[in-house]
Amino acid sequence: MQHHYSTENLPKIEGTKVAILQSKWHSDETNLMVEKCVEILGAAGATSELHVLPGSLELPLAADRLAKSKTFDAIVCFGVIMKGETYHFDLILNMIEQGFVRAMHDNDIPILIEVLPVTSIEQVIARGGDNDNNKGIEAALAAIEIIKWRRENP
Repeated sequence: MQHHYSTENLPKIEGTKVAILQSKWHSDETNLMVEKCVEILGAAGATSELHVLPGSLELPLAADRLAKSKTFDAIVCFGVIMKGETYHFDLILNMIEQGFVRAMHDNDIPILIEVLPVTSIEQVIARGGDNDNNKGIEAALAAIEIIKWRRENP
C-alpha cells in the first residue's frame, strides 16, 4: 500500500548528522530515494554523509561500523533485493535483518531501513518516484522524528 508523506511543518534538528548508506545494486532505482532523503533532512537542519556500498548484504556491516564511530545521530539505508528463482532472496533478507537489529541495539543508534524486498523492478520504481510516495521521504521523516524524540528523552 502506497502512503503519502507530508513534509510540511518539519521539526528542526539542527546540528545533527545522518549517515546514508546505499547499495550499488539497483542504485539507478534508489538514487531518487537518496536524493529525497538528503533534501528533507537538510530542510530540517541535519547534514548527511553518503556511503555507497557493493550490495545490500554489506549495509548492516557498514551501519555497525559507522554506529561505532559515534559520529552520527541516525543511519538510513537504501537497497533492493530482487526475488529470483532460488532461496538466495530469503537468505540475504534474514542476514540483513539480523545485522541491522544487532547494529542498532548494540550501538544505541536509530537505523532506518529502506531495503526493499521486491519481485519486480516496477515495484522499486513505484516506491522511488518523483512524488510524495517516495520511500526516501518516509525514511527522512522517520529519522527526523526519532532524532527529535531522542533529544527530548536523553
